[in-house]
Amino acid sequence: MDWKRIIVAIDDSPRSINAVEYVGSLVGGRDDVFLCLLHIYPEPPPDYYRSGASLDEYKKKQDEQASTLFDRAATILARHGVPPVSLTSRCLMADRKSISAAILDMQEQEGYGTIVVGKRGIPKAEEFLFGSISSALIHTGKDIAVWVIG
Repeated sequence: MDWKRIIVAIDDSPRSINAVEYVGSLVGGRDDVFLCLLHIYPEPPPDYYRSGASLDEYKKKQDEQASTLFDRAATILARHGVPPVSLTSRCLMADRKSISAAILDMQEQEGYGTIVVGKRGIPKAEEFLFGSISSALIHTGKDIAVWVIG
């Protein structure tokens, strides 16, 4: 795996923006690094369909929210000198799997060597009960680098 093929998994948290800033400061100005901004969202909650809404509507709403995240991240990366040609973005639903498993599936299928995530600011008790995305990536990922940015 090539470490210069980097997934930057983002959401709307401040720590996610810190991760984008960090990556930009490290790789800005390089033309041999390829970044993919990735937003993974969960399946709709079980009661979602009771209101008459459809899966297509849910996905469209998630795509719109991700577009805002991608624009913000792209602006940050451009400020650091990351060329637009080195940047792509993807918004995917974690279909019958955890968010960390969806990230790792994409990493494996597309040959990324590095995954960058922001450290989630969840309480220790909640992390113990439910785990964290960063912890799952570190413990489950194989032959990759995982950067967890606080």
